[in-house]
Amino acid sequence: MIKIGVIGYGYWGPNLVRNFAETQGLTVACVADLDPKKLETVQKRYPGIKTTTRFEDMINDPSIDAIAIATPVSTHFDLGMAALKAGKHLWLEKPMTETSVQARQLVDEAEKRKLVLIVDHTFIYTGAVRKIAEIVRKGDLGSMYYYDSIRVNLGLFQRDVSVISDLAVHDFAILDYLLGEQPIAVSAVGTNHFPGTPENLAYISLFYNSGMIAHCNVNWLAPVKVRQILIGGSKKMITYDDLEPSEKIKIYDKGISFTDDPQKIYEMRVGYRTGDMWAPQLDGSEALKIEGEHFVDCIVNSKVPQTDGLLGMRVVQLIEAATRSMNEHGRSVKLNGISMLRGSEVA
Repeated sequence: MIKIGVIGYGYWGPNLVRNFAETQGLTVACVADLDPKKLETVQKRYPGIKTTTRFEDMINDPSIDAIAIATPVSTHFDLGMAALKAGKHLWLEKPMTETSVQARQLVDEAEKRKLVLIVDHTFIYTGAVRKIAEIVRKGDLGSMYYYDSIRVNLGLFQRDVSVISDLAVHDFAILDYLLGEQPIAVSAVGTNHFPGTPENLAYISLFYNSGMIAHCNVNWLAPVKVRQILIGGSKKMITYDDLEPSEKIKIYDKGISFTDDPQKIYEMRVGYRTGDMWAPQLDGSEALKIEGEHFVDCIVNSKVPQTDGLLGMRVVQLIEAATRSMNEHGRSVKLNGISMLRGSEVA
């Protein structure tokens, strides 16, 4: 039985503890948080779990095998490095770290100590995204043309990260998972409407050698919550609405054909194809449950997580590039040296 400790019981920590408590092969040994009132909540819900206001108690406990960190991103590197140096497997919330240099150091430390490092890019473990990946990798969409995402809502405003790190980070991870290539350039514009706070609205474009283009609209100032993705290919197209209760994914047999036939030079050279639409059945398991089981499997069988430290590092590199572009009013930032090494597929 793998014993795990959770540092941070704020917004996401309760979801981690609940899922870890129900994951076979995993037991929550301790929860750490600076707020005693939050720890009282833990003790009422889970009387068997120890609590502490000192994370050092958990890291120095030799009976604990793994640490999950659900604290502000500014603390991820120091806490993560302390856990790895103590010989603990590591679960890190997204984004992995503040900088890609920090991410690289955590990856190297985990590799040196042969420890599992997983980054909680939860969308990768949803039935919807895994189904889309299956369709893309089978070639059913044909050549990928575009990825268009809208993630908007009213709040939640973050104090330490911009809307790019909070919302666009999901699309960066999904794109990394779906595609067999990394973007070659990023362009972003955005703004903060309240001086002294991180950017609360941004539009990001990612460009690929294949000609594929991705666009992400992220916003904390929208009157409604929207979580939609459009994916266009040469053969088929996909819509993904994460707020749709049943038919989250719809596949459209629609597209165009284009001809340069000299015989038709004076005619319309574009043909439109309209076929059926269908909504595939999806695995309805909670993503964190799937991810928790995957984490245990990686520890027990020495596997590389699908959302490993390298994926987490690539996402941080994209956040850095998009932020740099945004600070320079949309100047295109070229990307060089993003690691293409990938983890194993989720069983």
